[in-house]
Amino acid sequence: MNPEILREICAVRMPFGKYEGTILADLPVSYLEWFLRNGGMPKGKLGMQLSTVYEIKLNGLTDLLIPIRASVRNGL
Repeated sequence: MNPEILREICAVRMPFGKYEGTILADLPVSYLEWFLRNGGMPKGKLGMQLSTVYEIKLNGLTDLLIPIRASVRNGL
């Protein structure tokens, strides 16, 4: 797992859709599953970021993001 990707998903906001403006790591699993049911994740970097969030949430690893969120909030 690339640490920079983890940092990005704790800082980048969803650029469109129902959850526009929401930090990617805060998107609900149901929204990520909606993408999978409706043609898959978006192409490119956003799709990779959303897939990463989905895998983290699916496997119960959200606690992994706690220190990363703190460093993002503190500007580190």
